[in-house]
Amino acid sequence: MSKASLVALCRIGVLSCVLGSSIAGCKKDEPPPPLPAPPVVETAEAPLELKPEDAGPAVVPAPTPPKTGVRKSGLQQCCVALRQNAANAPEPTKGYMLYAAGLCDAAATQGRDKASAVGMLTSALKGAGLPSDCK
Repeated sequence: MSKASLVALCRIGVLSCVLGSSIAGCKKDEPPPPLPAPPVVETAEAPLELKPEDAGPAVVPAPTPPKTGVRKSGLQQCCVALRQNAANAPEPTKGYMLYAAGLCDAAATQGRDKASAVGMLTSALKGAGLPSDCK
């Protein structure tokens, strides 16, 4: 064998040795172990709570004049009639009638008669008609 072929064989041997050892020496990376599963926490369902809906502002009943056992005067009957008519009247007439009924109650408490209060009630009603009990 010639010196050149020997050198070539050595080179091939060294290369195969280097390649063989590098292939055999390198290990493939192993995948990491799987993460532990999160613990299962059982929670009880919250009880269903039913809440009533808001029905709006509370309805306040109309104040009634105190009962004294005495027959109602003509002006007190007028005040009651104004409140009854206001219950079925559309706005803004309803507001005018309730205002007039309040004025009527104040006048009745002061002892005024129906004839002296009619003018004040008519202007408070702003065009809405007076009940027949007020005329």
